[in-house]
Amino acid sequence: MASSTESLPSQSSNQASTLLETVVSHLLASKRSLSSINHVYRANELVTATRNSLETSVITSARTEFLRTGIDSQVRILTRVRNNIEGVAREGAAEFKAVIRNLDTAEERLRETLNLLRKTMVEASLRPEDEGRRSLLDFVDETGVDGLMARIKTSIDKASGADDDFSKGNRAFDEDVQNVKSLLAKKTKQDMPGEAGGETKSPIPEILHDMEDHAKDMADNLESLVRHFDLCVTAIKHTEGGGDAAQRIAGEWPEGVDIGQDGTNAPADPIGEEERREMMEVLEKDASQVEDVVIEIKEHMMDMEARYELVTAYTDQLADEHANTTSAFRLLEEIGLRLPGYIAQSHIFVYRWDDEKATIEECMDELEGLRLFYDGFLRAYDNLLLEIGRRKALETRMEKVAQDAMAKIQKLYEDDFEERESFKKAQGDFLPVDIWPGLMAGPLQYEILPVGNGVEKVPDVSKSVIQQATRRVDGRI
Repeated sequence: MASSTESLPSQSSNQASTLLETVVSHLLASKRSLSSINHVYRANELVTATRNSLETSVITSARTEFLRTGIDSQVRILTRVRNNIEGVAREGAAEFKAVIRNLDTAEERLRETLNLLRKTMVEASLRPEDEGRRSLLDFVDETGVDGLMARIKTSIDKASGADDDFSKGNRAFDEDVQNVKSLLAKKTKQDMPGEAGGETKSPIPEILHDMEDHAKDMADNLESLVRHFDLCVTAIKHTEGGGDAAQRIAGEWPEGVDIGQDGTNAPADPIGEEERREMMEVLEKDASQVEDVVIEIKEHMMDMEARYELVTAYTDQLADEHANTTSAFRLLEEIGLRLPGYIAQSHIFVYRWDDEKATIEECMDELEGLRLFYDGFLRAYDNLLLEIGRRKALETRMEKVAQDAMAKIQKLYEDDFEERESFKKAQGDFLPVDIWPGLMAGPLQYEILPVGNGVEKVPDVSKSVIQQATRRVDGRI
C-alpha cells in the first residue's frame, strides 16, 4: 500500500510533464505559423498593385484605341492614294510595253525590208563591166536607220530611268505604309487568357476578383491562426509549469500580430477542470489543422504571384502596344511630310513618260517612213526591170522595123538602078549629056541610123529575171 501511495504523485507529475510538452509543441508550431502574416502583407500589396494595374490598363487601352482609330483612318487614306499612284504605274507600264511591242514590230519590218535589199542583187548588165556585184542595200544610206535607233534607245533609257525612279519612290511609299501596319499589328509573344476571335479581353478584372477572394481567405486564415495562438498561450498558462515556458516561447511574435491578450505575462484566470478539458480538446483539434492552414495560405500566395505575373505581362503588352501605336503615329506624321513628294513623283513620271513616248512614236513614224521608202525602192527596182524588158522589146521591134524598111529601100534602089540602066541603053545615044545634068546620075540612097547623144542600147536582162520581177510586182498589188 505504501508503495502504491508513493507512485500516484509520480504518475501525476509524468502526466503534467507530457501535457506541458504537448502544449509547448502546439505553441511553438502556432508561433511559427504566425509568420504567414508576411504572405498576407504580400497579398495586400499584390491586390493593390493589381488594382492600380487595372486603372493603368484602362487608361492605356483607351489611349491606344483612340490613336489606332485615327491611324487606321489615315492608313486607309494612304492606301487609296497608293492605289491611285499604283494605277498610274500600271498604266505607264502597260503603255511602255505596248510601245516597245510596236517598236519591235516596226524594227522587225524594217530589218526584213533591209534584208530583202541585201539579198536583191543588181543585174550585172545594168552596171559597168569592171564593177563587182552589188546589192540594192549598197545604194542605201543606213546611217539614217542607225541614227533613229540611237535616238529610240536614248528615249527608252530615259523612260526606263523615269520608271526606275518612280518605282523606287513607290517602294519607299509601300515600306512606309507597311511599317505603320506592322507596328499596329505587332503583338507580344505572350499568350494571354481571354484571347479569342482575334480580340483580347482584359484578364485583370477577373484576376483582381480572385486575388481579393484569396486575400480575404488568407486574412481569415491568419485570424484563425492568431486565435489558435491565443488559445495555446491560455492553455500553457493553465498547465503546471507552463507560465515560464509561455513567457519564454511567446515573448516575441511577428510584427503586426494582435494576439488579443494583454500579454503572456498576465496571470491566467482560474478555470474548472471540465472547462480546461474542453479547451484542450479544442486545442488539439485546431493544432491538427495549423499545417493545412499554413499550406493553404502559401498556395494562395503562389497562385496570386503567378496571376500577378499574368497581370504584369498583360500591362507590359499594353504598354508595348501603346508604344508601337505611338511609334506608328509618329511615323505617320513623317509620312505626311513625304506624301507630297510621293504624289509629285507620279506627276513627274507621267510628264517624263509622255515626253519620251512622243519622241519614241515620232521615231517609229520615221522608221515606218524609211521602211516604206526602202520598200518603194524594192518595188521601183522590180518595175525598173519590167521597164527594161519593155524597152528592150520595143527596141527589138524598132530594129526589126528599121531592117524591114532598109530591105524595101534597097529593093527599090536596085529596081531603080536597073530601070535607069535600061533607059540609058535605049535612049542614051540620042540624048545629049548636057540636056539634064542628072541624066547619068545613079539612084538616091537612104540610111536608117539611131540618133541621140549619149543614148545607149537597152541592156540585156534575162526573161527569167523579168518574170520574177513581174511576179513580185503582181504580188504586191
